[in-house]
Amino acid sequence: MAKLSIKGLIESALSFGRTLDSDYPPLQQFFVVMEHCLKHGLKVRKSFLSYNKTIWGPLELVEKLYPEAEEIAASVRDLPGLKTPLGRARAWLRLALMQKKMADYLRCLIIQRDLLSEFYEYHALMMEEEGAVIVGLLVGLNVIDANLCVKGEDLDSQVGVIDFSMYLKSDDDIGGKERNVQIAAILDQKNYVEELNRQLNSTVNSLHARVDSLEKSNTKLIEEVTKVDVEAELQTYKHSRQGLDEMYNEARRQLREESQLRQDMENELMVQVSMKHEIELAMKLLEKDIHEKQDTLIGLRQQLDEVKAINMEMYQKLQVTEDAMKEKNEIISRLEDKTNQINATMKQLEQRLQQAEKAQMEAENEDEKLQEEYVNKSERLQNEFSQKEKQLLQLETDLKIEKEWRQTLEDDLQKEKETISQLRIETQEIINLKKEFLKLQEKNKQLKRICQDQEAALQELASKLSESKLKIEDIKEANKALQGQVWLKDKEATHCKLCEKEFSLSKRKHHCRNCGEIFCNACSDNELPLPSSPKPVRVCDSCHAILIQRPPCSLKHNNIEIRAMNNPTMTS
Repeated sequence: MAKLSIKGLIESALSFGRTLDSDYPPLQQFFVVMEHCLKHGLKVRKSFLSYNKTIWGPLELVEKLYPEAEEIAASVRDLPGLKTPLGRARAWLRLALMQKKMADYLRCLIIQRDLLSEFYEYHALMMEEEGAVIVGLLVGLNVIDANLCVKGEDLDSQVGVIDFSMYLKSDDDIGGKERNVQIAAILDQKNYVEELNRQLNSTVNSLHARVDSLEKSNTKLIEEVTKVDVEAELQTYKHSRQGLDEMYNEARRQLREESQLRQDMENELMVQVSMKHEIELAMKLLEKDIHEKQDTLIGLRQQLDEVKAINMEMYQKLQVTEDAMKEKNEIISRLEDKTNQINATMKQLEQRLQQAEKAQMEAENEDEKLQEEYVNKSERLQNEFSQKEKQLLQLETDLKIEKEWRQTLEDDLQKEKETISQLRIETQEIINLKKEFLKLQEKNKQLKRICQDQEAALQELASKLSESKLKIEDIKEANKALQGQVWLKDKEATHCKLCEKEFSLSKRKHHCRNCGEIFCNACSDNELPLPSSPKPVRVCDSCHAILIQRPPCSLKHNNIEIRAMNNPTMTS
């Protein structure tokens, strides 16, 4: 249904030819289908008085993953008419469509599977591969211009029912009876869903009415307590309030848990504030690296845009060549039909010529027989002979005409053969163009592989940035211990010291915490505790071999001495 709704919306919007508004039926059905897709497999969250099941939770998470989505979330929260989380989620979808970034926002969301698992079950649509397919289809909606008024709509009380009648199409291959049966089944399902929705609304209304009646009866019981015997009424009142006491105890327990969580958060906040000053110093050192990596990111994005432009040009050239191939194939088929017709006419003419020659031979034989047998009757048969001669002349003239016609047909056949040879030459040229296109496709694949490698390198850089913040303090302590050693700068090293391979985006630089030199990941993937750090840190292969040969007791002794120097109050 998501594929049908997106495809129908794009086709109808392109044929519509102008900006879409909120009353456009395919657009309304698209939002309903997207709401059902986001609700599929959603976990139920238990609250104080009811069970909450809404899609606003995962959508609210997008602003943390994608900073540009903060504007949408802030504008949704500021809308005055929205009271429910479902209404906020519907407004968020409409604003994302107007910004033409719905596909980008949802792509960032489905990548974070560990965060989505808090809101969705493992079998949910957004947790499966179908979610990625739907996000890929949403990219096509960037060609649509929508102007939606979110403030005037009542998004809280809308009923999201899919109208299947918009996607029913006639098919000539299917019989009338089968089509009517399928349509009737779909309409029955639609009516069943609508009836279920009505029943659910009626049950909700009845529950609200029961809650109101219970509140009224509660007030009446409180008024009657002053009039009737206190003990008897207290017993009945206790029975009636038992459920409310349980709910109160549950709420009180949740309040305690929330207060405990709040206390823990405050403690963490104090720790974070104390660490903030230390992190600021580390951030100043990392800003330079971040600026350089941002420049590389910008260059890679420009290369990606160029690759996309080349792909579009190649796709357009492929379409032009395919159209030319189709036209030339049609011309070849027409010429083959014409040659078949010419061959058929040639065969007919040859048959007529053979019949004429047979008739001439028979006439000559009859003339010879008549001369020999009826010499005496020659005078009587002169008239008949003259008639035969006239017939012979007519046959000869017909024969000349047939020969001339045959000559013209042979000339036409020669011309058709020449055109066929030209078409064959053109088809050979088209085959050469196809070969060139295949070569260009291989180049495109190579560029895509390079782009994928660069994207993987960027992801690794992004993951290492977060790790580098935590390792700043370890580096400071290592610098204090290694005052006599030289910490080589990143700009001074272009090749690995051991394998002498050149550094690149995919082959990153790493410092050895023991000697301070710069190596690649393969030559410095060892970790050992050093005198400057009790935790295992990165060391190169040569330092690893030297440190392994030392006795472990000397390392422990050095660690104790460094701790004692850092902490003067520590006793021996």
